[in-house]
Amino acid sequence: MTENMWSYQQTTHRVASTDLTGYKVEATDGSIGKVDKHSDEVEDSYIVVDTGVWIFGKEVLLPASTVIRIDETEQKIYVDRTKDQIKDAPEFHRDKHLGDPDYRNDLGTYYGVAGPLGGPF
Repeated sequence: MTENMWSYQQTTHRVASTDLTGYKVEATDGSIGKVDKHSDEVEDSYIVVDTGVWIFGKEVLLPASTVIRIDETEQKIYVDRTKDQIKDAPEFHRDKHLGDPDYRNDLGTYYGVAGPLGGPF
C-alpha cells in the first residue's frame, strides 16, 4: 500500500484539473458505479462512488490510494479492490462522514492495514 492512503499512487497518471465526476468505477471483478464526488486535496484525496442498484443506491468512499489507473479517454477509474471488499467497507453517509476523523480512522484500518499489496485480503 502507499505511504499515504489519501494520496494517489505514483503509478496513477492523471491530470490534476480533470473532473472525475461521472467516471465509471471498476473493481478488480467488475463495475461498482460512478464517481459522484472527488477530492484532489494534497494528502486528502478520495472518490465517492454512487453504487446505483449494485448495493441498493448507497455511496462508498474510496481513498485515492485504492485507485490504480485512470483512463481519461474511456472515463473509467480502476481500483485494486474486489466488489465484496468495497461492499464490506465501513458504511458511508455523506452528511455524517466527509469531515469525520473517526470515520477516516475506520477507513484507515480497513483500507490501509489490509489489502492486496500488504495484508490478508
